[in-house]
Amino acid sequence: MKLKPGQPYPLGATWDGLGVNFALFSERATRVELCLFDSPAAGKEFCRLTLPEQTDMVWHGYLPDIRPGQLYGYRVYGPYDPEAGDRFNPAKVLFDPYARAVGREMKWSREMFPYSLGDPKEDLVMDSSDNASVAPLSVVVDPAFTWGDDRRPKTPWHNTIIYELHVKGFTQLNPYIPRQIRGTYRGLAHEKSLDYLKNLGITAVELMPVHHHVDEMSLIEKGLSNYWGYNTLAYFAPEMRYGTPYEFKSMVEAFHRAGIEVILDVVYNHTAEGNHLGPSLSLKGIDNSSYYWLSTKNPRYYMDFTGCGNTLNMKHPRVLQLIMDSLRFWITEMHVDGFRFDLASALARELHGVNRLGAFFDIIHQDPVISQVKLIAEPWDLAKGGYQTGNFPPGWTEWNDKYRDAVRRFWKGDGGVVSEFATRVCGSSDLYAQSGRRPYASINYLTCHDGFTLHDLVSYNARHNEANRDGANDGSDRNESWNCGAEGPTDDPAVRELREKQKRNFLATLLFSQGVPMICGGDEISRTQHGNNNAYCQDNEITWMDWSLTPEQKDLMRYARRVISLRKHYLALHRRKFFQGQNLRGLDVKDVSFFDPSGAEMTDEAWETSFVRCLGIRLGAEHVPGEGESNGAGSRTATDPLILLLNAHYEMIHFVMPDARPDQQWRLLTDTADPEHHGRFLRPNVKYELQARSMALFSLEKVRE
Repeated sequence: MKLKPGQPYPLGATWDGLGVNFALFSERATRVELCLFDSPAAGKEFCRLTLPEQTDMVWHGYLPDIRPGQLYGYRVYGPYDPEAGDRFNPAKVLFDPYARAVGREMKWSREMFPYSLGDPKEDLVMDSSDNASVAPLSVVVDPAFTWGDDRRPKTPWHNTIIYELHVKGFTQLNPYIPRQIRGTYRGLAHEKSLDYLKNLGITAVELMPVHHHVDEMSLIEKGLSNYWGYNTLAYFAPEMRYGTPYEFKSMVEAFHRAGIEVILDVVYNHTAEGNHLGPSLSLKGIDNSSYYWLSTKNPRYYMDFTGCGNTLNMKHPRVLQLIMDSLRFWITEMHVDGFRFDLASALARELHGVNRLGAFFDIIHQDPVISQVKLIAEPWDLAKGGYQTGNFPPGWTEWNDKYRDAVRRFWKGDGGVVSEFATRVCGSSDLYAQSGRRPYASINYLTCHDGFTLHDLVSYNARHNEANRDGANDGSDRNESWNCGAEGPTDDPAVRELREKQKRNFLATLLFSQGVPMICGGDEISRTQHGNNNAYCQDNEITWMDWSLTPEQKDLMRYARRVISLRKHYLALHRRKFFQGQNLRGLDVKDVSFFDPSGAEMTDEAWETSFVRCLGIRLGAEHVPGEGESNGAGSRTATDPLILLLNAHYEMIHFVMPDARPDQQWRLLTDTADPEHHGRFLRPNVKYELQARSMALFSLEKVRE
């Protein structure tokens, strides 16, 4: 075989129907070899070819007659000098960072490390053992796929309801899905999966990482794995354990036919190669000092803003290109509808601080492709100055942990939180309005993959992470949870009843708040992790959704469907703009007002009093021409004013219903103390018995003749 010069663009392995062009960026390499393998079981490559050309620091060559399915990797030559930031080691076969698919998973062994394990000098001594038999391999793919009439749902942000799920966890135990496709993209695309999500009322799924990842050696040695997948190896390749790129595309197409968007949780802040004592899998051996953020005091060590050993070097243009090329690939080639950026503050760091006007944001904002999809930030990282909730620029939404904590504290019964609770329920204007953003900049959530599930939030006061085999010291000890009187499972009927009511309180609050609600997959059926609040390494029944539902679980699922349908039906629950506290459409009624149980508006003293644990909120809808807007289900949303009554106190409270015109009355839409009881009418100024630790929603309607 003989390589022709080829082209420096595009990066990666590109099949043109006659052969394959290979292109790899490395600024400091002195030589690059293309290694071809004939099968995943091969102990070594059958051919090594030196890439003949280098253009603008991209090594490239064209190989005629190579076809899709060809396995390959690279050996990259250069200095091995960790103290200068260089870790080249041609004894190690490296994974192509632009590979579109994974041809072979890696196997942990001593050969995967570029230095001699056990040597007193650690990573300063290069290891010359060959890793060709255990290295992860890239594979050439044929990108052709017939999409048919695939149309993105393009659900407006204010109408979006997100469901965070794990591909395997959602499908692995689902008895309605054929056993052979459970835990895969095909299983998630099965009609039973789609029907469930549609019936629930979901408009978008947020998939936990589906970029191919590596299980850490430390977890493998404990008999565990990185189930969550936040340990990326391949930014262009779907996780091969769930299926092929073709099957991923088919899954996206199926979701779009169902009217559901697909959002990916992506990890561009660090890679699976760890710190200076980590393995050499790809970027570390290709050009360590270009791809990673190294210490200026000693380039042997990595700057770690992520807690995972390394941080990608966002100051380097080729690293920015890698991320932007990856994002565009998933949009244009895989048809996804948006991204949630893990530890997004790390991507905005220039020098050491977080710069909201950094190159990462500039490039995304001007990109005609990336700027048009849904962009969600996890607005923090783990280093100094990394907490940036409310500080991301227009065009971005953010996971709002302030919402999570305020709502948890309110329903736990904490005093002195009612003012912040009201602010969060009304869209967190204090965080987003000044930058010109709308309520939907706030991704409201009460639980997510990281932390307690909803069931565990009301069942445990403390974490129970013994199964992680880390001394039960991992995970957060700040949960703002309350076990309702017993730690863990109990047969006490009073405790069980209270827990079910608290779950309804949380779900109703989430769906009746301004902003974008995100439901953690399985919360609607009381999924439990048995008190584990850091189940990242549990690929088993601890994290998989159990579909053998008890009557209580079925009741909660029905209630979740109801509050989602109420949110969709009433425009006042998903406004596009913040409340202004002004008169509504010329009427002597504000678009939002707050009142105490007597029916009087909340006073400054009441807002600040520590014992206040109850609140009434009157919500008005925005004026929409044509009396409402399409809710995506063939009908139009209602513009009726609403009131929320909330009581986090341990005793029942009488609420005086707000005043209204003589021809109007209040209709009960839901009460978490009695979820089957709705439709009752109340006249203005009468008292409503709001039970302990419950909430109710009413609409203002004309008196029926």
